[in-house]
Amino acid sequence: MDLARSLLFVPGHRRNMVDKALGLARLDVAILDLEDGVPPAEKNAAREIVAEALARPHPARPARFVRVNPVRSDDFAADIARVVRPGAAGIVLPKIESAEDVLAADRLVAARAAGVSLVASIESAKGLLNAPAIAATSAHVSGLMFGAEDWASDLGLPAGREGEGRELLYPRSAVVVAATAAGILAFDSVWPDIRDLAGLRDDSVLARRLGFSGKTCVHPDQIAAINEAFTPSDAEAARARGIVAAFEEATRRGAGVTEFEGQLVDRPVVERALRALRAWELARSQSV
Repeated sequence: MDLARSLLFVPGHRRNMVDKALGLARLDVAILDLEDGVPPAEKNAAREIVAEALARPHPARPARFVRVNPVRSDDFAADIARVVRPGAAGIVLPKIESAEDVLAADRLVAARAAGVSLVASIESAKGLLNAPAIAATSAHVSGLMFGAEDWASDLGLPAGREGEGRELLYPRSAVVVAATAAGILAFDSVWPDIRDLAGLRDDSVLARRLGFSGKTCVHPDQIAAINEAFTPSDAEAARARGIVAAFEEATRRGAGVTEFEGQLVDRPVVERALRALRAWELARSQSV
């Protein structure tokens, strides 16, 4: 997965919304939804609309993922049979609670197509406790996703999210740690108030600082704020270049540490600077 900062959920039964999302060049990943965003009576229609959308010729952006119904649901096998096809870059597996859930999905997906990645969504206490095993289940698992609303429901938390959502700090961090330990990406949950763009920006900045690679969203108006938060700024890139240059000069002098603008610089600091530069260069190369 290349750029995966903004991931937009799109109801699969709404053809106009699917068409609009697939035309959003600034969007990194369109998640065509067959699960929570689709009423039960519309599941079959959604499969057909999503399958048709995947079959179209398309540019590289946005990447096309599909969120199927839960592995243990009656709809799962029908979803996989219809939407695992050329055009689908990945499958989002909701409400994953064990490595066995992922293995069951992996067998079905791999039997139909090669090269389709899996993103496992952690949405319950049980899923979080098993997140390290889930992340390491298969080479096809490319990311973990945190589903805050289902998590909060599982724990019986209040319906409204307040401020920085301190009650979510532990599960968010745990998902990032599990993903990082397995060498895969971590994607944060949606910001539910689509009118509160200031809150979204703050929450996205926090998510990046926690180690997430990107953030899911539910409205196109949220894409710009998310992309901005997860893209190193020009000033950040310039500082990263300064850190790397200072360390390289120190290395030539035989020193293992140095300082830059008053900050101690050793190899872990340089590695973080290099990651920021790579992310900045990737975003610049795609002009987004």
